[in-house]
Amino acid sequence: MFLGIDIGTSAVKTVLINDRGISVATASAPLSVSRPEATWSEQDPSQWWSATNAAVLTLDAALRSKVQAIGLSGQMHGATVLGKDHLPLRPAILWNDGRSVAECDALQRAQPDFITYGANLVMPGFTAPKLAWLQRHEPSVFASTEMVLLPKDYVRFLMTGEFASDVSDSAGTLWMNVPERKWHAPLLEACGLDEAQMPSLHEGHDVTGQLRGEVANVWGMASVPVMAGGGDNAAGAVGAGVIDDGETLMSLGTSGVIFSACDSFRSKPASAVHSFCHAVPDRWHLMSVMLSAASCLEWARKATNTKSVADLIQLAASADSRSDEVFLPYLSGERTPHNDAGAKGVLFGVTHDTGPENIANAVLEGVAFGMADGFDALLSAGAEIETLSVIGGGAQSPYWGKILASVLDRPLIYRESATVGPAFGAARLAKFGIEGGDVSDSFAPPDILSVVEPEFDISAILAPKRARFSKLYQTLKPTFAET
Repeated sequence: MFLGIDIGTSAVKTVLINDRGISVATASAPLSVSRPEATWSEQDPSQWWSATNAAVLTLDAALRSKVQAIGLSGQMHGATVLGKDHLPLRPAILWNDGRSVAECDALQRAQPDFITYGANLVMPGFTAPKLAWLQRHEPSVFASTEMVLLPKDYVRFLMTGEFASDVSDSAGTLWMNVPERKWHAPLLEACGLDEAQMPSLHEGHDVTGQLRGEVANVWGMASVPVMAGGGDNAAGAVGAGVIDDGETLMSLGTSGVIFSACDSFRSKPASAVHSFCHAVPDRWHLMSVMLSAASCLEWARKATNTKSVADLIQLAASADSRSDEVFLPYLSGERTPHNDAGAKGVLFGVTHDTGPENIANAVLEGVAFGMADGFDALLSAGAEIETLSVIGGGAQSPYWGKILASVLDRPLIYRESATVGPAFGAARLAKFGIEGGDVSDSFAPPDILSVVEPEFDISAILAPKRARFSKLYQTLKPTFAET
């Protein structure tokens, strides 16, 4: 057995795969996000550890006892700062936190290496500007910082006692030379840091330590090796078999991601498309990111007083798709293609006839339009995309799939283990780290469960709505900047 652990934003998910690479058990434990001020998003790192233990111990004890290795994946960009005692100095600042706009502008102007070596625009979600914000606004915390870790790597430290990370997750800090897959001193120096405050870097299948004895005893397994793993999107791509040039993934989790694998380094920062290392050797990827995807559905669930997201989608399916409501899904600002931390969510076109079903449907469509904006940015950056494999909680809805496929004008492929994609990919990396083999064979795509094709009638209805969606953002953009 091989165990994958994914430190998400809303939950920690675990999956066990057997020697044939088939998922045999899954479990999860919830997490909560704190928003103490407008645009802020934080989590207490102790939550990650509590939820990890809860999720692991929910798995069958007999299966746990057979685990041979563990792989990790996790939400990217989160700034977890530790002091001399190796305890967190403050809550972690998360990927969807927008407080560091001023620091982004300053770093971008001061250090051109963020473009040439970091390979990306400096955006508030990334780790580097978060540390620049701490240096300016919480100088005592910054001065006490001995180690900066990403969320999954803090959990790794508690599991193994080692400070280590992987290149796919660490590329999202903006402190790496992405083409050469190593830390880049000038980028660290721009934030008042040095490599001694960074974990060691590894490829996704590398061993980074052994499970500490006391943790192994509690979890009911041997002191097995813990592999480097990957950032959640790269690990999700590994789980879906998206590793070779041009293969593409769409992730519908808290955020929305379209991820296109590359066999060589490529970058087009001006498009706000991200360029990072993949979690398998000698591969990179281009990625579009919208900050609020399935999280918009949770907002709509509350707004319509619906019991569950599944009920919300069922409610949306009962709406007249020709109604005029349009939803801008910028609940936490936006990355690709707008790089606009100040953007806000908007429900437009409400009339006396607007019912909860119209709101629900407008939200599903609005997220699809936002994904399409990122998709177009990827195409402009040189990605060649014919089909998309779908993972994440949103992957469970055929109705939403029809909307997405029709807006993107591409078939959507639904595969085994899609709903636990990053954890599944982390388990695959653990298995590969023990067994080795050919990369393409070891990470072949899981079996196809279904394919959702674009539908002309839906495309025809949604095309003018998408045009209105785009115009609405451009019209409101100056107003967003004033708030």
